[in-house]
Amino acid sequence: MQHSLSIYNTLSKKKEVFKALNPPYVGMYVCGPTVYSNAHLGNARTFVSFDVVFRYLTYLGYKVRYVRNITDAGHLEDDGDQGEDKISKKAKLAALEPMEIVQKYSVDFHQMMQAFNALPPSIEPTATGHIIEQIEMIKVILKSGYAYEVDGSIYFDVEKYNETQNYGVLNGRKLEDLINNTRDLGGQQQKKGKLDFALWIKANPEHLMQWPSPWGKGFPGWHLECSAMSNKYLGEQFDIHGGGIDLVPTHHTNEIAQNIACCGKQPATFWIHTNMLTVNGQKMSKSLGNSFLPHELFSGEHPLLNKGHSPMVIRFFMLQAHYRSTLDFSNDALEASEKGFKRLMNAFELLEKLKTSDTSEVDVAELEARFRAAMDDDFNTSVLIAELFEASKIINSIYDGKTKIDQSSLDSLKDVMNAFILNVLGLKNDLQATDDLAPVMDFILKIRTEAKANKDYVTSDKIRIGLNEIGFQVKDGKEGSSWAKE
Repeated sequence: MQHSLSIYNTLSKKKEVFKALNPPYVGMYVCGPTVYSNAHLGNARTFVSFDVVFRYLTYLGYKVRYVRNITDAGHLEDDGDQGEDKISKKAKLAALEPMEIVQKYSVDFHQMMQAFNALPPSIEPTATGHIIEQIEMIKVILKSGYAYEVDGSIYFDVEKYNETQNYGVLNGRKLEDLINNTRDLGGQQQKKGKLDFALWIKANPEHLMQWPSPWGKGFPGWHLECSAMSNKYLGEQFDIHGGGIDLVPTHHTNEIAQNIACCGKQPATFWIHTNMLTVNGQKMSKSLGNSFLPHELFSGEHPLLNKGHSPMVIRFFMLQAHYRSTLDFSNDALEASEKGFKRLMNAFELLEKLKTSDTSEVDVAELEARFRAAMDDDFNTSVLIAELFEASKIINSIYDGKTKIDQSSLDSLKDVMNAFILNVLGLKNDLQATDDLAPVMDFILKIRTEAKANKDYVTSDKIRIGLNEIGFQVKDGKEGSSWAKE
């Protein structure tokens, strides 16, 4: 397909021109949430970013199979295979069945993604729904010699794997450095090496979630599920694997090792990772009291927030930063984003009120090329939004009668703005005035228009200034006056 999309590949540590393995089809796997608690903003930022990746690839004409898993078993409290299963622990504390916990927080996650206007993935598999596939993959890895059994648990032999493969290919670290920087953990005497990780864990009798296997009752390791499910739904090799940057050192590194040990192939051509969140320059953390849940941002009910913001303002705020850059939450930044979002939406809605001329001074093809150039540069939503603001200036100028546009160019401009604001960025105006307010504002502006016609400029200015002070912007154009909520 004809495009110049370049993507930063964590695997190669550089931008590369995207070429689908089997165009026009694209396979994309993104590691989803572990559903043992409310979805947090780190989840939101990651999945909003990959929603835009999904949307833009679709805009380019690709047929994308987007797979995003739900982890409902096997994710222990510590990446070193220590502690309890997070969902089982929450179930015990709440005196509930584990699947009640899974259901509750899966619903919460889906509600959050719906609020942020994220499209659902093509397939959303669960770890518990693919126990058979995980067991079969373990059998192959055992047969290949890269895993070993100890008392009903199966571990991946990292040092043996590294003899023929580069275990640190994704995180850029040498095995010796990784070993030296790994602390000794109690209860790991079964493992041959410090970096070995569990493919299957023997379950204690009291463990709530366990399944029969050739090695006895147990449950799968966290890393294994993504290898098994990506392999099942996208094949041994696919185009894009994504997730948060925190998954690079262990989870995604182990996924690669598992896939190569099982299939002899690097699973994904491109590895894409979103960066972290901070609050007022500090790491977001529950212990610091500066972590937010999405509903707290919407309501404003949090000690660090001055007010609540709509889901689309939060989405817009996230997309104003490139997905690989750190995103810092602050009241000033959120309020600036709200003003910017309103300004963009106001201009977007003016498209339906523009008057056409016989000639056009607007080069819509150039605008579209600039929009595409921004997204083709590693999905740079930050630059795209800046370009959309430039287009908004043109729309305002047309409305003011300072710039001409013909009908054909206006139709094209509507199509392009719709494509990039609604379809690519996934934004929609959730700040519209109520139906009851619209006729009141129209009536006030009619009185102001009559005052101007009678040369009563004192009254006219008083209405405009007064409305502005309570958050309504009045705009005078060639075709009359319009209003918008700031």
